[in-house]
Amino acid sequence: ADRINKDEGGTMAAMRNRSKTLATWLAVIGGSLGLHRFYLHGVKDIWAWLHPWPTLIGLAGVIRMRGLGQDDHAAWLLIPVLGVMLSIGMLSAIVIGLTPDERWAARFHPNRLVSTRASGWTAVIGVIVALMIGGGVLMGTLAFGGQKFFEYQRELSAQRAGRGRARQNRLRLAQ
Repeated sequence: ADRINKDEGGTMAAMRNRSKTLATWLAVIGGSLGLHRFYLHGVKDIWAWLHPWPTLIGLAGVIRMRGLGQDDHAAWLLIPVLGVMLSIGMLSAIVIGLTPDERWAARFHPNRLVSTRASGWTAVIGVIVALMIGGGVLMGTLAFGGQKFFEYQRELSAQRAGRGRARQNRLRLAQ
């Protein structure tokens, strides 16, 4: 059943009944690509269309690192973008899964006069999976980004030290 509803921008949009459990699992499986947003808000949702681009940019970093090795500085910058997008997808799954059923029903089941069925354990299991994956991805992203930052700082200091020694050698030769 569809209902015509005004969204935040004042445009008219058709509202359909949406499953909280399905939205949670879509966020777990494809949250970094915005699948949950396409499901909940439709293809006209701008935020849903903005999800895939940073994810694909991050995947390009993974491909670069696999092909060019760990010394590729562009991959150092791109891979954390993928980690952030995966973390955002998992956070979305947690928020969706932990939304109270009454609030969910008021927002995504507008035509139902009787209360909807409780979402049950499948949404809770989705939240648990999202918490485990999201925590691991976020910790890995922070560790990777921190490691590459400090490696880059070490490279810069070695280059500066090398330039300083070269200048001292030139001065000695000039004397």
